[in-house]
Amino acid sequence: MTVSYRQPGVVLTDHHFTVPLDHADPAGGTIELYAREAVASDKADRDLPWLIYLQGGPGFGANRFVGKQAWLGRALEDHRVLLLDQRGTGRSTPANRQTLPLRGTPAEQAAYLTHFRADSIVRDCELIRPRLTGGAPWTVLGQSFGGFCAVTYLSLAPEGLSTAVITGGLPSLDAHADDVYRAAYPRIERKVAGHYARYPQDVERARRIADHLLTHDVVLPGGYRLTVEAFQSLGILLGTGDGSHRLHYLLEDAFVRTPHGRELSDAFQEEVQSLLSYASHPLYALVHEACYGQDDRPTDWAAERVRAEFPQFDAAKALAGDAPLLFTGESVHPWTFDCDPALRPLRETADLLAARTDWTPLYYPARLAANEVPAVAAVYHDDMYVDTAHALRTARAIRGLRTWVTDEFEHDGLRAGAPRVLDRLLAMARDEV
Repeated sequence: MTVSYRQPGVVLTDHHFTVPLDHADPAGGTIELYAREAVASDKADRDLPWLIYLQGGPGFGANRFVGKQAWLGRALEDHRVLLLDQRGTGRSTPANRQTLPLRGTPAEQAAYLTHFRADSIVRDCELIRPRLTGGAPWTVLGQSFGGFCAVTYLSLAPEGLSTAVITGGLPSLDAHADDVYRAAYPRIERKVAGHYARYPQDVERARRIADHLLTHDVVLPGGYRLTVEAFQSLGILLGTGDGSHRLHYLLEDAFVRTPHGRELSDAFQEEVQSLLSYASHPLYALVHEACYGQDDRPTDWAAERVRAEFPQFDAAKALAGDAPLLFTGESVHPWTFDCDPALRPLRETADLLAARTDWTPLYYPARLAANEVPAVAAVYHDDMYVDTAHALRTARAIRGLRTWVTDEFEHDGLRAGAPRVLDRLLAMARDEV
């Protein structure tokens, strides 16, 4: 049953779909998908072309907009928009510490989660598209991991697309997870240097917090164990437009004086808990590296292994001298599952996924080289989350794809720059600029 309701300037409709867990085995069980349709109030009765939005992640549900927030207002000028909660996220059948035991042993859970990558998401889209569009192709807007999915869409089912619009999400077509992180750590170091150049007072603040964590066992109010490595992972903020400022304000209020001496303040601990916890998006931690698996090589905790090649990220070594503490970025490590109570029961499942050696291809270069779908991509110069060199090499491999390379925005340009970013890309897709 579909239910429609209104927000300022928008008519929203809830959609629920039943899809196979494994599209290659339709009789092997099903899961549920949720999607929210949005259309401008004054266009609700019109026959508009559809745009499906694929959120970044993996593991995040689609944006919960109020009215015409961010880029949605621009999209609603000429589209009916579907905000899909990709499998395992949002209101779709969840995949978390509470629900995954229903699938059986850790080995059975890991096998189940192999069906939560871009190829399965694209096949979900193709299954529901005819039910909504009557068979007409639609535009895909892919942000970050959603852009990875869009490239998989161009590889597996280009006939389902009228246009592909990608923001900060052109993946390498052939890089192993090791290659991804080997390119990432130098970018992260540049972002940290940029942060300290803007806020030099944060050098000493970060060192004091790290020293405290190296000498104290800190468990946050929600049960998260705050190690120095976990603290360093707050550097993920530096990949967004306002992230450096947010990190600065977080660091400046870290300590409070108490009868027992200096301690981390409740306010600091509460904010760090909210930033580091995976309780709302555990699938991100579980399948993040699996998104790069395409051959018989295991991902094998690539971010952790490759980090050892960059000793400047070792907090203890930095504090033993006078080097600044380096934050890290978008990476998942074995200790992530030990620190976070939302992930601890899933550690064995994660280890099994990291050891897996039978990943199927996500991209088909020959088909991309023959692409006929109008395709455009915003590539953010020195994007902390997606390597620019990898992205531009992929752009050259997709026939007809046009890029807009800009340093005006960070990875969240679609949100921070809306509606300008989407407006420019749609104009590019129509050859208007």
